[in-house]
Amino acid sequence: MLGRTLVAGFLTASASLAAAETPVLTVYAGDYFNSEWGPGPGIEKGFEARCGCDLVFKTGDLLPRLLLEGKRTEADVVIGLTSDLTRKARDSGLFAPHGRDTSALTLPVAWADDIFLPFNYAHTAFVYDNTRVESPPTSFQELLDAPDDLRLVIQDPRSSISGLALVLWVQAIYGDGAEAAWAKLAPKIVTVTKGWSESYGLFTDGEADMVLSYTTSPAYHILAEDDLTKSAAIFPEGHYFMVELVAKLASTDTPDLADQFMDYVLTEDFQAMIPTSNWSLPAALPREKWPEGFRELPMPDKVLFYDEDAAADLRDEAIEAWRSALSR
Repeated sequence: MLGRTLVAGFLTASASLAAAETPVLTVYAGDYFNSEWGPGPGIEKGFEARCGCDLVFKTGDLLPRLLLEGKRTEADVVIGLTSDLTRKARDSGLFAPHGRDTSALTLPVAWADDIFLPFNYAHTAFVYDNTRVESPPTSFQELLDAPDDLRLVIQDPRSSISGLALVLWVQAIYGDGAEAAWAKLAPKIVTVTKGWSESYGLFTDGEADMVLSYTTSPAYHILAEDDLTKSAAIFPEGHYFMVELVAKLASTDTPDLADQFMDYVLTEDFQAMIPTSNWSLPAALPREKWPEGFRELPMPDKVLFYDEDAAADLRDEAIEAWRSALSR
């Protein structure tokens, strides 16, 4: 009995030592990221096979949490910040240069940021059900001029990254006329939700004809559901481009692992997971390597984009134009 006890104690101690010797990389990500249908599980498996480490995702709010924790944060890396919020993130001083060669990026805009590394992107768009909308608007102006019985659901720009992208989209097209544009759109908006998932659920439940989403959203229905009834309306005025980013914390105590992760983000292994787990476009994978179903998606000819300074400077103005028109 004593021998068995000693053996059991030895095995337990050995397992504890092995666990203690396994380095841990902590990555902060959005709530969706590590869900069973999100990209997190595949990324975790792929990276751990390379690094001999334990990749731990901690999900929740990103920038507010990091700003609150400051240099005391547990995070080594953060993934999921968007280009419309990077100035505030950069000004925090919490992030270190990524040091990666970005020549492999396949974004529709030039990117030369030394802190924030793109991993995917999408264009904001209105998605419609073509069994309910027989003649979808073919331009943003046609959307504004559509009958008021066209039912739209959108997201709140104060709480949603897609909602913020929408008000910046309207600002990019209409400028000083943004509030007037919102006044024409307002009667068609049946509700404004806090986040994207609530809006999209209302749309798929038949409560709306069109929903603010992304040009890639129909790919989910095509590939995951064999449903060809959802389409994105493509407008000649252009579509607002939004990129999601990964960054290394300056305070990380595992800088080598963090650098390995930044390298991994740009690999084909990582990038190939993005379309069918994050339902967006990979930032470093040419179109010919996108999955079938993505390659056939219509994409806008014109891309609208504000750099971080312009986005930060216009944010309050764009939100106020939206709020003022919708509160009438």
